[in-house]
Amino acid sequence: MRKIIITPWSLISLVVLLSACGGHDWNNPYSAADIEKNILYNVFTERPKHLDPVQSYSSNEIQFTAQIYEPPLQYHYLKRPFVLIPSTVKEMPVVKYFDHEDNQLAVDAQVKDIAYSIYEISIKPGILFQPHPALAKNEQGDWLYHELIDKELVSIFKLSDFSQTGTRELTAHDYVYQIKRLAHPKLHSPIYGLMADYIVGLKEYASMLKQIAQDQSKGERYLDLREHELEGVHAVDTYTYHIKINGKYPQFIYWLAMPFFAPIPWEADRFYSQSGLIQKNITLDWYPIGTGPYMLTENNPNLRMVLEKNPNFRGEYYPMEGMSGDEEIGLLVDAGEELPFIDKIIYTREKESIPRWNKFLQGYYDATGIGSDSFDQAVQLVGQGEATVTDEMASQGIRLETTVAVSTYYIGFNMLDPIVGGSDERQRESARKLRQAISIAVDYEEFISIFVNGRGLSAQSPIAPGISGYHEGKEGINPVVYDWVNGQPQRKSIQVARALLAEAGYPGGIDRRTGAPLILYFDVTARSSEDRSKLDWMRKQFQKINIQLVVRSTDYNRFQDKIRKGNAQIFEWGWNADYPDPENFLFLLYGPQRKVENNGENAANYNNAEYNQLFEQMKNMENGAKRQQIIHRMLEILRYDAPWLWGYHPKDYGLYHSWYQNVKPNRISNNNLKYFKIDASLRERKRREWNEPVLWPIAMMLALLLISLVPAILVFRRRESDAGINVVPS
Repeated sequence: MRKIIITPWSLISLVVLLSACGGHDWNNPYSAADIEKNILYNVFTERPKHLDPVQSYSSNEIQFTAQIYEPPLQYHYLKRPFVLIPSTVKEMPVVKYFDHEDNQLAVDAQVKDIAYSIYEISIKPGILFQPHPALAKNEQGDWLYHELIDKELVSIFKLSDFSQTGTRELTAHDYVYQIKRLAHPKLHSPIYGLMADYIVGLKEYASMLKQIAQDQSKGERYLDLREHELEGVHAVDTYTYHIKINGKYPQFIYWLAMPFFAPIPWEADRFYSQSGLIQKNITLDWYPIGTGPYMLTENNPNLRMVLEKNPNFRGEYYPMEGMSGDEEIGLLVDAGEELPFIDKIIYTREKESIPRWNKFLQGYYDATGIGSDSFDQAVQLVGQGEATVTDEMASQGIRLETTVAVSTYYIGFNMLDPIVGGSDERQRESARKLRQAISIAVDYEEFISIFVNGRGLSAQSPIAPGISGYHEGKEGINPVVYDWVNGQPQRKSIQVARALLAEAGYPGGIDRRTGAPLILYFDVTARSSEDRSKLDWMRKQFQKINIQLVVRSTDYNRFQDKIRKGNAQIFEWGWNADYPDPENFLFLLYGPQRKVENNGENAANYNNAEYNQLFEQMKNMENGAKRQQIIHRMLEILRYDAPWLWGYHPKDYGLYHSWYQNVKPNRISNNNLKYFKIDASLRERKRREWNEPVLWPIAMMLALLLISLVPAILVFRRRESDAGINVVPS
């Protein structure tokens, strides 16, 4: 056997050779086969619970659903203020108004004279659904997978395990079918309560479906909605359908740009109703089916989710015009080009901000938000407080995009809770003063400064900046929490909060009736270690008035369940506006939208008769002075009752690499991925430049290690040599 002699220089050579192998960065988290491919790399932090458009309503879900489903309308990508434009429709819907005798009225008719409105919606012909096994047929025209037996399901674990897919043309009937699903007894649409007030017959339709479902034989899961007519929605022909609305509801046009009103083929409903698939978690909540530019091809919400270009997408084109200045910053370079530009989007789940930030700096994520711990590294203020990237970021070609978020983050009180909500008149008065005291004590100006680097504005009401009904200056402050001092809002002193707490029956934080300390419970979603300081800060805010705050942390799905059942006492949540109208914020506190009773979006379960009456009056009005007077009174009621700690309205800061193009951020339009563009070649060059392995220290350490072993090796070889001397017998 030949000896292999290893020298320091041979080890150094080995290290160098290893570094040259494959041409793939050692720390690259992606497959080498994807180098320079047209892929967008994104992140998500919370796993989506619902991808069925009838149930999905969270921001962590719509980032997926908005790319897959196509409602009739969408927002112009570049224009501000936001402008609705056709998506799958040939033209904007025509709205007609009628009185109680079915006579058509003029478009400027008084609201009191309008008995109902009819929206006529005509879609474009030739639009196809994405390839999907629910639409697959055999040569005889029979459905391949609508009557699956156990034997056929043995090898099926995910949707892609089906060998055949099919497609068909989108029709008006698919839109009608989805609207009917809002009332499905086995689904829980968060907008059902609201839409039942508007879509004619939807409430009665829900009652009918519930009875039919109860009468179904045991084990039968599929409820064919085609067999049951809904008075307020029907298809006129293959490409046209009508929606009949009670009275006048100008905001309804905005809902037609949301996934709730995207089409669902009855075949998908039938396919996913099979018990064998449900047991394997192959459902519409897990595997969407749409006509949009992308389709979900991989769903592993604990690790990664993948969207790929829909091969059946009809084709759409980048806007030809935008706002003043858009052309100068390159947002019209691709005007008139076919969409989408990107072939695949890979979402990786990242719970912690530090690895997310480091991978962005290495070029492995194409964009990122900015955490508080990395803000100073990324952003600097120049001139009149204008934010820009630091020199370090600029040297990497990283740019900053900012926008005012049409959203709000708040802490809600569960008004069904006897302590913070009250169950009788005396308790309600006590609870109201308790909520007011806490509203003063929790210093959101401090929170914004410490935890979001000043990227926010203390909220005075639910309405966000840029929305009608929001006012700046003295007119816009919350007088329960703030005084107007020297031209600025100033939070009331902690002594005022303590006085209110005593009036509520808790002097010094002690329950006057029992003599026990007041303990309140704060429900939050499961937090990473970096967020613990925020919770510690919140406890200290309550301690200012001697209230003990106990944090109850859980995962997002469990948190949603607690809110739905009214098992939380105090909770944190937020709201991104669905459409740019004050009604979309004010409905969050509308009584009939209560979460517990109606599965609506009023998570605080707030119910004030005067507020409800004013909301019903305001919601159907066009913007104007009279509507603003009503909104002003509604805000007075909310500020006095304090069902929320109004929290803050965030300012969005995003960092984008130089290869990420056509970015104009906003929170209203969510189907934006089709407009983005990636220069994959530039990205790969930058990745190599930024991730070049530095190997000489390793080689040097190996060399020093081996050199240090030389004396020991020499001694060992000498002993071996001595032991091998032949001894001559005497």
